[in-house]
Amino acid sequence: MIYAILGSGGIGLTLANELGTRNKNIILVDKDSAKIETLREQNLNAIHGDIGDQEVTGKLDFKHIRSVFIVSSDIEANKKALEFIKKNAPSVQIVVRAHEYQQKEEMEALGADLVVLPSKLPHKAIALAIVQYIERITSVKLAQELKKLVSSVGDGKFAIVIHNNPDPDAISSALGLKEIAASVGVKADILYLGKIGHHENKAFVNLLNIELDPSKDFKASDYKKIALVECSAAGVNNMLPPGTEVSIVIDHHQADIDEVKAEYVDIRPNIGAAATIMTKYLQDLEIPMKTELATALLYGIKVDTDDFKRNTDPADLIAAAYLHPLANHEILSRIETPPRSIEEIDVLGEAIKNREIKGSYLISNVGTIRDRDTLAQAADYLLTLEGITTTIIFGLGEDQINISGRSRDIRVNIGKVMRDAFGEDKAGGHATLAGAQIPLGVFGGTKDKQTLLKLAEEVVVKRLLSVIGIQEGSG
Repeated sequence: MIYAILGSGGIGLTLANELGTRNKNIILVDKDSAKIETLREQNLNAIHGDIGDQEVTGKLDFKHIRSVFIVSSDIEANKKALEFIKKNAPSVQIVVRAHEYQQKEEMEALGADLVVLPSKLPHKAIALAIVQYIERITSVKLAQELKKLVSSVGDGKFAIVIHNNPDPDAISSALGLKEIAASVGVKADILYLGKIGHHENKAFVNLLNIELDPSKDFKASDYKKIALVECSAAGVNNMLPPGTEVSIVIDHHQADIDEVKAEYVDIRPNIGAAATIMTKYLQDLEIPMKTELATALLYGIKVDTDDFKRNTDPADLIAAAYLHPLANHEILSRIETPPRSIEEIDVLGEAIKNREIKGSYLISNVGTIRDRDTLAQAADYLLTLEGITTTIIFGLGEDQINISGRSRDIRVNIGKVMRDAFGEDKAGGHATLAGAQIPLGVFGGTKDKQTLLKLAEEVVVKRLLSVIGIQEGSG
C-alpha cells in the first residue's frame, strides 16, 4: 500500500523519513518545482502540483493508498484536499494539518481522522506520533475487517490452509486465526500436506496438543471460506489446487501484491514472523490469550526470527514482550531441547563430507533424504564455519529436489538467489533464509538413485552458480 504526503515542508519531509525507515511506499505532492526536483533526485516518488487543485489530487491512485497526510502550511489548500479525498475515497485514512482549534473542529467535521496542530515539539516527535497513530488505527481496522469476514462463514466450514511441511510460525499463526474464528462461533479446520518433520516441530505439536489435519482428500467446495496463512498463492507450496478461490491471505513473505487474489490480504514483508501479525490481531480484537496459544505464538516468533537475530522488526519484539509472561516456559524449554534424530546427524555428516567451497559460499549435496528439515539444520550449522557466509544444502526426496539456503552476507539476498535460479513458484524466502523444491518431472521415472543424484547436482549447482556469478570449477 501507498502513503501519500501532501506538502513537503518540515513535517512532510520528516514524515517521509519516518515512513521510509518502516519500508513504506511513499508519494509526495508539492507545488514547489525546485523541491520536487530535489526529491526526485533522492529517488523519491514526487508529483508537482497544488494540493488544493482537484486535477492534482485526482491523479492519486486511491485504490492503492492506505493513508493521506495533508500537512502543507496552506490551510485552505489542506481543506480543499481533505474535502476532495473524503468525497472520492471515503475509506482512506486522513491526517490533516491546521493552525488553530477552530480550523481543527472544522476539519474534524469534514471527516479527518486526525487533525494536527503544530507545536513547539521537534518535527520528528510530531511525525513519530502521527505514524504511530495511523499504525494503531490501521491495525485495529484490519483486525475488525478480518473478524467480520470470518464471522460471515456462520454455520459453514472454514479452512485454514498452511504451507506444506509446516513450521511453528505457520502452525501457531493458524492456531491464532482459529481462535479468532472461535470468538465468533465459527469452527475452523487447519489443513496441510506433507509432514511435521523437524524434531523440534514434532515436540512443539505434541507438547501443546495441537490438532492438525494432514488432509489428502481436500475439496474446496466443502468450505464456505478458505484462508491461506504464511503463504500467499494457491498451489505454491500448499495443498490448494492452482486457481482455487481464496478469501483470506495472511503472510510475512515478499509477494507481488497485484498477483495476490483474495477478499482480505495482509502481507507484511518487514515483519519477521506471521505469528507477530496474528498476535496483534488477537490484541486488537481483545480476545483473551490462552497459555497454550501464547506459548505457540512466542515459539513461532522465536523460530522465524532465529531468536530475534534474523529479519526482526520492532513489532516482533513488542509481540514477544506481550506473549512472554503469558507463555508456559517449561514447555518452551522442552520444545527447544528435544533429542536429536539419527537422520539429522547423518545428513549433517554428509553435508560436511560432500561440501564444496567457492569463496565464501559452501554448497553440499547430502544425497537422498526423508526429512527435508534436516537440510535447514545442516545449512544453519555449516554457516558457523570460519570464512563461510552463505550455505546451500540440497538433497533428493521422493519426487523432488529439496534445497535449503542460509546467508549472513549483507550483499547477498539468498531468497532472491533461489527465486532467480529456480522460479517464483518453486522457491522463496528472505534475505538470510530461503528454500526451494524442484519437481523431478521427467527424471522421476529414473530408478537409479545415483543417476538421479548426479542429475540433481548438475541442475542445482549450475543454476545457482550462474545466478551468483561464479564460474564452475573455480575455488
